[in-house]
Amino acid sequence: MADEITGGGPAKQMGADGQLTPEQNARKEEIKANIQWTDMQALLQYGVGVQRKIAGCSETILAQMQNPDSVHAGDLMQELAQKIKDTAADQSEEGIFERLPFFRKGRRMRQKMARRYEILEVQIDRMEQELEQVRMRILKDIILLGGLYEKNMEYYQDLQVYIAAGEEKLDELQNHTLPNLRGETADQGNPMKVQTVRELEDAGNRLKKKLYDLKLSRAIALQAAPQIRMIQNHDKMLADKIQMAVLGTIPLWKSQIAMALGLHRQAETAGKSKRGMVDLETLNKGNAEFIAAIEEAIAIQKKNHAAHQKAEQELAGMEQKFEKPLPTFSKQ
Repeated sequence: MADEITGGGPAKQMGADGQLTPEQNARKEEIKANIQWTDMQALLQYGVGVQRKIAGCSETILAQMQNPDSVHAGDLMQELAQKIKDTAADQSEEGIFERLPFFRKGRRMRQKMARRYEILEVQIDRMEQELEQVRMRILKDIILLGGLYEKNMEYYQDLQVYIAAGEEKLDELQNHTLPNLRGETADQGNPMKVQTVRELEDAGNRLKKKLYDLKLSRAIALQAAPQIRMIQNHDKMLADKIQMAVLGTIPLWKSQIAMALGLHRQAETAGKSKRGMVDLETLNKGNAEFIAAIEEAIAIQKKNHAAHQKAEQELAGMEQKFEKPLPTFSKQ
């Protein structure tokens, strides 16, 4: 069941020691071999495909975090609790009058209360159906988030390969190719080689900037992973609570109300004027249990909504957090 909820098995990972796998190393060498310092357009587009996938994945994750189903579930449960509270308050007031000898309107009060609960039951049936629909949508969202988690991790691994390839290529340029060319230029005073050095320095700075951008995207992907899992877990808690309400709390409340109303009818038939007190206690007990269970579900929903908002803010602010000046090559 856990795999079904989270949306599948683990994503392809690096080696246990954090190093690239043999397959990823082979891919890295292929990418590195294709980096040409004279192809400025290719340098500008280096790793852009993976970055776009990361950006698209992040937008989808943010859209999921703004999902209104959690808020709708909370509104429905608030409405449920309020209707029961209002009915319970009216019922308690009528119970006081029913106990006074000079009012003696027990039968009319009981009939009025029975009609009120019949209307309330119809309203709760409607909200029960809506809650179940919300729960099914939340379960679909959980599975969708699981798929996003796998894609996010896959793109993260791809970025690792591009970053490793670019850094090795940049290291070769900075520590081997450029020092050798600068030495030759100093010895020969060849102006063409001076220009070549400048162009290579510019190309190196372009790749360095791209690597910085790729690392930013990697940080976003890395930040998104635990946020996705957190939202999945909170959504599952909310879905479980809704299921408990739909399959347990609401049916139990209905059975207690039916029992209490049945006792009222028996009292009318037998002419027992004092039966109303017992029925009132039964209804109060059922109402209190129902309200407590729904309020617990509301607390879970509020926690879920707060988690969504926090994760949304953290992901949306990630780019600003990593913005800073990027140094260029120093001339040696």
